[in-house]
Amino acid sequence: MSNKYQNILIPVISVVLGLVAGAIIMLVTGYNPVEGYAALWNGAFGDRFYVGETLRQVIPYILAGLAVAFAFRTGLFNIGVEGQLLVGWTAAVWVGIAFDLPKFIHLPVSIIAAAAAGAVWGLVPGILKAKWRVHEVIVTIMMNYIALYTTNYLIRNVIADEADATDSIAESASLKSGFFETLTDYSTLHNGIYLAVIAAIIMWFLLEKTTTGYELRSVGFNQHASQYAGMNVDKNIVLSMVISGAFAGLAGAMEGLGTFGFAFLHSSFSGVGFDGIAVALLGGNTAIGVILAAILFGGLKVGALNMPLESGVPNELVEIVIALIIFFVASSYMIRWLLNRSKKGVK
Repeated sequence: MSNKYQNILIPVISVVLGLVAGAIIMLVTGYNPVEGYAALWNGAFGDRFYVGETLRQVIPYILAGLAVAFAFRTGLFNIGVEGQLLVGWTAAVWVGIAFDLPKFIHLPVSIIAAAAAGAVWGLVPGILKAKWRVHEVIVTIMMNYIALYTTNYLIRNVIADEADATDSIAESASLKSGFFETLTDYSTLHNGIYLAVIAAIIMWFLLEKTTTGYELRSVGFNQHASQYAGMNVDKNIVLSMVISGAFAGLAGAMEGLGTFGFAFLHSSFSGVGFDGIAVALLGGNTAIGVILAAILFGGLKVGALNMPLESGVPNELVEIVIALIIFFVASSYMIRWLLNRSKKGVK
């Protein structure tokens, strides 16, 4: 079996194993796995409203997953997607509140502000990595906390004037969609779905079809060989983190301009940026893989809310299933070895 087919098969096997392990846990703890998974499915895709809510959850997952995947494809591990998402969210809402502009100007400017804020937050660890070889994992983790408390300060003292949440953004900066509301029985699905798909196409095209993408992947694969070939390694490291941060900032814009329409004080992280790591891992760090993994994770997260109501299964069990899926993806070497063994056995 070729590596290409194995790379497709391993995530599928990981999902199946995760669901099977989750079913076993349900049985052991006294719950009916058939009823549990039926409730999960109904809560994610049971009617038009639930489908809309699932797709709405998929939007930031796609962009957060792209942020992680892009950095990983270029040899970097961006753990700071959560922080970059928060600053993008705050920047988008700030612009959405502060200006009174026509929609065809206001909405793009708000989205660009979010991408720029995320890019700036990615620039710092990029420069530290490029110039002084400070490990990006450590820096991006610390930048998450700086982002959390900085955005809270800005919301409380600058944007919202001692309030815990900002005013709602202007209608001209909103991603809300009357078409999607009617189509999905007034779910919170918004026009950001288009932007998420476009971003995935941009990532694919940039990495696979451009000279810049070739350089970024080359530097990620082998910095010394790339430098010997005449590539500017430091520039490509910084560029990779900036682009990754821009994707994460866009994920924040989807929350600020679409799902919520305002920004609020966060007592803890939103979790979307961290879930993006799992989405990228399951998606094999490819654009189409990230989209498919985001749909799975979005369905699990939204469908889990229906499990206690319809089957009595606690929705925390879905977190266990997700963790098991990630575990099996991380154990891909074992799965690959078993596939190769089975192939030899067939022969």
